[in-house]
Amino acid sequence: MADKIVGIIGAGQMGSGIAHVFAVSGYRVLLNDIAQDRIEAGIATISGNLNRQLASGRIDEAARDGAMGRIVSAANLNTMADASLVIEAASENEEIKTGILKEVSAVLSPDTLIASNTSSISITRLAAATNQPEKFIGMHFMNPVPVMELVELIRGIATDDATYETAVEIVATLGKTSCAAEDFPAFIVNRILLPMINEAVYALYEGVGNVESIDKAMRLGANHRMGPFELADFIGLDTCLSIMQVLYDGLGDTKYRPCPLMVKYVEAGWVGRKVGRGFYDYSGEAPVPTR
Repeated sequence: MADKIVGIIGAGQMGSGIAHVFAVSGYRVLLNDIAQDRIEAGIATISGNLNRQLASGRIDEAARDGAMGRIVSAANLNTMADASLVIEAASENEEIKTGILKEVSAVLSPDTLIASNTSSISITRLAAATNQPEKFIGMHFMNPVPVMELVELIRGIATDDATYETAVEIVATLGKTSCAAEDFPAFIVNRILLPMINEAVYALYEGVGNVESIDKAMRLGANHRMGPFELADFIGLDTCLSIMQVLYDGLGDTKYRPCPLMVKYVEAGWVGRKVGRGFYDYSGEAPVPTR
């Protein structure tokens, strides 16, 4: 990219992770969110993660300081006008995303690429909220972004070849690997992963096993690095539920129906690590299963 300026809208877990990898790779990053304190929290998260990378020897001090120096707080979307790429990484809510995309596309140049980090929502529908659907693409980073190697690239019906090819090149500059996914609900990774988590919740709901035994079974019996409940808490049960609802609504198959127990946990506000309680309680020294 000629000027290597990237705008990131959303400074939460995913947005801060995306900003992190772009900054480390030499891009100037404009980090935006709905409130200044959220931007500052996102930058603090990036700083902490960079320090952990420094301590582990993955980067040196110059790389850490350079990356932090390339991240700029951008409270106003008008500051995105000079960006060559803008990535929307807001909450997994279509109404919120389309509102952001309508607003930001009005200030961008005709050559700016616009991407969404959505993990499940139709790229074609999101693109329709912009004034340049041919320049719009899905760039679904995996969590945690600084660690995971894959980025799913999803073309909407209007996405042109140049946009897709540029996205492939950008992903490569980050030291990551891209894979092409079609614009179906939840794409590839979450189409497979989230029903597995949902089925684990059904197994818990029906009394097949408890949280600890199901996680242990999948770690040791299927060689998963994290059990499904550990993973669900890490992703966020609200995000898991949103993706399952997209699958259920978009494909109309009862096998994608969200488990009522997952719905109850989200209604209770027990959405995982980010609030200190989900399928595990994180208030003590070690996580304790809540069922």
